[in-house]
Amino acid sequence: MTKKVGVLFQSKIEAAGDLAQQMAKVVGALDVDVWTCSAWDEDRAREQVEGTDIVICLGGDGTILRASRVASPLSIPILGVNLGRIGFMTELNDADALSRVPDFIKGKGWVEERAMLQSELEASDKPAFYALNDVVIGRGAMCRLIRIKAAVYGELLTTYKCDGLILATATGSTAYALAAGGPILHPHSGEILMKPIAAHLSFGTALVLPADATVELEVNTTHQAMLSIDGQVEVPLSDGDIIRVKRSPHVTRLLRAQRPMFFYGTLMRKLEKRE
Repeated sequence: MTKKVGVLFQSKIEAAGDLAQQMAKVVGALDVDVWTCSAWDEDRAREQVEGTDIVICLGGDGTILRASRVASPLSIPILGVNLGRIGFMTELNDADALSRVPDFIKGKGWVEERAMLQSELEASDKPAFYALNDVVIGRGAMCRLIRIKAAVYGELLTTYKCDGLILATATGSTAYALAAGGPILHPHSGEILMKPIAAHLSFGTALVLPADATVELEVNTTHQAMLSIDGQVEVPLSDGDIIRVKRSPHVTRLLRAQRPMFFYGTLMRKLEKRE
C-alpha cells in the first residue's frame, strides 16, 4: 500500500509548479503523505525521499534524469508526466495525469527497470557518479580536440582523437549518442554503448560493449576537458586524469501502464514528432 509520495517538478516550467500543487491535493486526498520539491534542488529532495514509495516527476526527460539520481539508490519507482517536447521516458501527459495517477497509487501498472552507469575519477575524493543516459568526456571551452586512451577489460583498445567520447546506456542511446550517429538499443538492454564525437583520423565507429565491461579512459590534453554526467553534472578534467566507467549497481525503475513491448511504436512517434 502506497503511504508516501514525492512530487518533483521542473521549476523552469511554470505549468509544472501549478500541476505539482494540484497533484499534491489529489494524492493527499487518497490518505497518502506527500512532499513536493523542485527537481533542480536535489539535496533537498534527498532529505525528504527516505521512505517514499513513488516519485512523480513533472517535466520532461531531463527532469527524470534528475529524479533518477534521487530515487534510484533507494529503488523507488518514478512515474513521469511529460510537460516537455519529446518525453521518451515519461508515461503520462499533463492532460490526463491528475485522473490517472490514483490508479498507480492504488498499485496498478508495472515497473520497468533501466540500466545505469557508474563512473569514478581515479585519485579523487569525489564519490562515484551515476548516470541514466550517459557519461561523456569532452573538450572544454577551447575548440581543440582531446586524446582519450581507452581500455576495455584492462586491455588497450585505441586512442581516440576527437571532440569527446560518449558512454551511454540503452536509455541514453536515443539521446546524445543518437545525435552523434550511434545505434538505438532496446531500453531493456544492459549493454554499454561507446561512441566518439567527431573523431579525427582515428577510430570513429560506435561499439556496443557487454554489460559486464569496465572501461578505463585516460585523458591527454593541453587544455581543460570535462566529465559530464547526463549533461547535468560537470567535473573539470586535466591531462592524465583517469575515469573508470561500468554498469551501476543501481537501476532506474519507471512506472508503466503500457504493455512491455510498446517501445518501438513509441520510438517512431517520438522521432517523427522531433523532426
